[in-house]
Amino acid sequence: MRGGGGTATEVAAAHHPPTEEAVSGVPGVPGVPGVPGVREAPEAPGAWSASDPYATALHTGRGPLFLRRADGWLLPLDVERWCARADAVDRAVLDRCEGAVLDVGCGPGRLVAELAARGRTVLGIDVSAAAVARTVRLGGQALRRSVFDPLPAEGRWDTVLLMDGNLGIGGDPRALLDRVARLLRPGGLLIAETAPVDVDERTQVQVVGVSDVGPTESPFPWARLGTAALLRYARGWTPAGAWTADDRRFAALRSRTAPAGGRRAR
Repeated sequence: MRGGGGTATEVAAAHHPPTEEAVSGVPGVPGVPGVPGVREAPEAPGAWSASDPYATALHTGRGPLFLRRADGWLLPLDVERWCARADAVDRAVLDRCEGAVLDVGCGPGRLVAELAARGRTVLGIDVSAAAVARTVRLGGQALRRSVFDPLPAEGRWDTVLLMDGNLGIGGDPRALLDRVARLLRPGGLLIAETAPVDVDERTQVQVVGVSDVGPTESPFPWARLGTAALLRYARGWTPAGAWTADDRRFAALRSRTAPAGGRRAR
């Protein structure tokens, strides 16, 4: 749940694709600020990108930070884990990745940095400027972009990651899955982290810190899905595995155009 964007404002915003240059072995993948010889992508507006509590948490590397529903219910966000190095559970997930990887809602970049350190082709996207900047400082490549914006190498990514609750992006799971299918190559792999409980919730939330008792930003759409709910929405996808590790749950899906004999996620 690392600022993946996909709010109604973002979907409605018509961005012109940036000038793209080949980097990291994926033709048409643009670079990011701080990488010599490549251009910065245009900024993408959105609820997370405007969230001072979120940017502050990423700058300090710690919370507390929450998603708050209209009824006052708070979902704690695991900022400290996001800002740390990839842990054993993360690394095991990354071992399952195939080919070129797109991390949707990359947040402060621990997964992008880990894959880059392994010599893998990887790009992170996030609507938060603070998240993109931190990812770049860790040595990864990232763009300030919503998943619903035009993206480089559409239809050619081998793996898409939706970790840390990013199945919630946009508040419409079926629309998000359809978008991911268009980003993946035929038979590409989606690895998603699902909620640790059996839930299927679509709601409006705000990002708040512990001191934000009153209204902050405008609410934006979000979703929470357990594995069973994800599979119900994934019409046309092929289940490719589900597992639990250290109280975190994950599922893997193959896009609907998988070639015969496509590999199953390990």
